[in-house]
Formats: sequence, structure tokens, C-alpha cells
Amino acid sequence: MQTSASTAPKGASFFSETPDRIFTVEDFSSDDRLMIETAEQFSRNEVMPHVEVIDKQEDGLMPKLIKKAGELGLCGVDAPEAHGGLGLGKNLAARILEFMSLNGSFSVTYGITSGISQVGLALFGTEEQKAKYLPSLTAGETIGAYALSEPNSGSDALSATTRAELVNGQWKLNGTKMWISNAKWADLFLVMAKIDGEKFSAFLVERDRPGVSISREEHKLGLKGSSTARLVLEDALIPEDNRLYQPGLGHHVAFNALNIGRFKLASMSMGPARDAMGLAAAYTDDRKQFGQSISNFGLIQKKLATMAALYFATEAMVYRTGALIDSAFETWGGTIDGNRKASEEYAIECSACKVFATEAEAWIVDEALQCYGGYGFTEEFPIARHYRDARVSRIYEGTNEINRIFLADRLMRWAKDGRASVTAAGDSWISELAGKALATKPTDQIRVGACSDLVMLAYAEQSARLRAAQMGGAGAAMYDLFLNVANARAAEAYQWATGESVVLPAAKSVDVAELARRVAECRGPVR
Repeated sequence: MQTSASTAPKGASFFSETPDRIFTVEDFSSDDRLMIETAEQFSRNEVMPHVEVIDKQEDGLMPKLIKKAGELGLCGVDAPEAHGGLGLGKNLAARILEFMSLNGSFSVTYGITSGISQVGLALFGTEEQKAKYLPSLTAGETIGAYALSEPNSGSDALSATTRAELVNGQWKLNGTKMWISNAKWADLFLVMAKIDGEKFSAFLVERDRPGVSISREEHKLGLKGSSTARLVLEDALIPEDNRLYQPGLGHHVAFNALNIGRFKLASMSMGPARDAMGLAAAYTDDRKQFGQSISNFGLIQKKLATMAALYFATEAMVYRTGALIDSAFETWGGTIDGNRKASEEYAIECSACKVFATEAEAWIVDEALQCYGGYGFTEEFPIARHYRDARVSRIYEGTNEINRIFLADRLMRWAKDGRASVTAAGDSWISELAGKALATKPTDQIRVGACSDLVMLAYAEQSARLRAAQMGGAGAAMYDLFLNVANARAAEAYQWATGESVVLPAAKSVDVAELARRVAECRGPVR
């Protein structure tokens, strides 16, 4: 998206002039890498050995794990230093989240309490509110939750019916919140309600307040070790000072928390994909059929190589976006209004990352299970858990469908206001298709969704191309294979968007066997 030079932070993104380079995972500093390694070792040593009891929600285990993470500084990476956090960037926090996400159930618990439950408070809270609640959250001593959805209010969040009334100096809340992650363990809920039934507003609700209760656990397909339940508010009384930000502007809190949350969810989705790749690589090396490892078979090699290419492109766009978000906070952050501007500047990229990464995760985990054959369909092997857990990624933090609608709609609105251009930069075949499709100004959901797919693919392709040029080596092969996949998907999306067919560019030649060998060698993403 192209933003006017007078207001944009450095590094303004897509459909502007192609940058010379982008931030990639190879650019994290040595100090950053130490923190990332700490997160990975925590996951492998403290979480992964206990996945069976985590799935059974053993009493006290999850809060204990969060407390251990907090003691290592992992629960407040990007929270303000003044209130117990480390004050580091969103990109580093997202990379740490990726490695804290090797198990989906722990990932959700950790991701919510260290992310979306904190970010609204950190960006929009008063100093008194932050001083009261953030230190215990960043220390892992308390667990946070985010309460927006309701039984009849999901994607249409502003139709919420939870009410808040000011009575004798206290807020009285009534309503039911649905699908609340961490409900069983949470000490503090960020709740959205309408003051007098009209003004959509945000509130900080403590678990032990009168009138606050948690209903039974939902019986979920996956993420069985995470807690998901309804938050019930029946004449719940909270202090007047626990209203967060301005009355009637709760959508600023809710949606900007979601912007950052969607970016982080993209990274969170890469953790299970990373582990699934490693599991598939190890299994296909060990599994023998017809007198040899099945990793020698062409169709297995194609799966492993394509996993690597999709992962490479996803990483490129996610951490490019994280650096852009960090630059926006560097430019504007520090005040509530500046925090709001910084949080929404790259909202389009955040949605693109969320959709692209969760769908890449789904494909990688599915193909990893396929590598196991019939064994993958049993609970004896760990890939089945990844398969179940990954499915919800395309639903929460805004379904991928609503994110597709949001992405194209906001881009076209910003273009109308002069904040963005939908004229393709023309630096790739896909970006030209995206520009042509957007120029038709689609209104029906099918065409809008197809335009969003083109924008996402163009952003991913450009990011992967720039990363490959910076990385060299195997990066070129992964980019070429991704380009073949992306071009085919773009042709389909363009046909849905315009009704016109296109001729695909010639496919790049890729040594699939060598790329698959590198996946096996790395036991996961190729470096």
C-alpha cells in the first residue's frame, strides 16, 4: 500500500516503489537470537514433553508454564519497560511467539495473555491502569483474556449486545461473551460492551468481581489443552476507572488490538508448520518402502520442497510487515493517538499475513500428515494433534473470509481518500494482475475476495523475491518454486475477479530433490 510521504513512517509498503531490501529473519541481532533460542528451548524442554497432560488440562499446569515463561521475560517482550515489559519490538515478539507455538494449546494460552489481552491496555490505557495490571501480566503471574465475540455477534462485532451502565459510581455489565480463550485461567478480561446500549466501549474486568462467572468448557475439535468457555456477566460491578479509553471508541481498542493480533497470529501459525515440516522430514527418512526411504520418492520430495517454499514466502512477508509496524511505532508511538495510528497503518498487511500464513499452515500440516500415510491418521503420532489444532487458525482473530473483505475494502477506501494507490507498481506479473483487478472496483464478495487474494499473492511474491536476493543460496530455489505456485493461484484469482483468463508465465525450473534434501538436513525450514 502506498501512503503519502508526508505521513508515512519509513518503509511504506506495497504498490509503492519496490524497496531495495526488506527486513528478514536473517536480520535479527545476536541479542535477539539469544531470546529466540530461549523461547525455542522453553518450548522443547518445558512444553513439548507434556503435551499429553496439557491436552487433559491438568490442574495448575498451564498457569505454571505461563509463570515460568514470565520469569524468563517472555510474557512481556513488547510491553512497556515502565510496567514490567522489555519494551522491544513487535517483530521480535512475533518471532518469539513462533517458537513458543510448537504446541497449539500452549501457543493460544501464551499468545493471548502476552498479546491481544495486553496490547489494548498497553496502547490505550492510562498510566494508572497500566501500572495496576501490566506488571503481573508481563511477569506471568496473572493470565489475560480478550472478550469481544458473543453468541450472536462474531464477524459483525459492533452488533454486540453486552451492556454497561454507570450506577452509583460503578459500571454494571450484563451479557455473555463467547469463545473466550483462557477463560478457565484468566484473571483479567478485556471486555467490549455498549454503554447504555449504544456506545461501543472497552472495560477491564477482573475475574473475582461480583457477577462475573465462567460457564463450562467448550468441547473442541483441537486445541484441547487450551481453555475456551463463555464469560457470563450478570450485574457484574467494576470500578468506574476500569473503563478503558474513551466511551464510544471501544472499536479503536478492539480492532487495533486485532490488527496487531492478526500479525502475531501469522507468526503463531508458523510454529506448528515448522514442527510439522520437521516431523515429516524425519518420518520420510525413516520410513522404508520398496527397499528405500520414502524420502527418495518424487512425490514426497515435491511435498517437502513445496512446504519449504511456502514457509519461506510466509516468513518473508510476516517479518517484513513486522519491521514496518515497528517503524510506525518508532515514528508515532508513545501517545494514545500515536499508538492508534501506528496500529492501523499496516492493518491491510496484517490481514494479508494472517490469511496467507494460516492457509500455508493448513497446507503444510495436511501434507505432512499425508507423508505419514495411514499412521498419520492415528493419535499414536504427533502429526494428528497438529492437524486438529491448525484448523481453527483460519477462523479466529477474524475469519479468513472477513479478513479478505476487510483487506480489499480498506485498500479501495484508502485509495478513494488519497491514502493509497491501487495502480500496480508493475514489478511482477502478479502485481499487474492485482492492479487490473482492483481497477474494476469490485463490489460483490466473490470478486472482492479474489482481489484480496491477488494483493496477498503480490505482497508475498515481492517479499519472497527480495528475501531471496538478500539471502542467496537455497533462497533462489525456494523463491522459484513459490513463484510457480503463486502464479497459478493468481491466474485463478484473476479469473474469479474479472471473468477473464490469462496465460501463465513460463514455469521456473527447480531441483525439487535437492530442496527436499535440504528440508531433511535442516529437519524443517531451510536456512
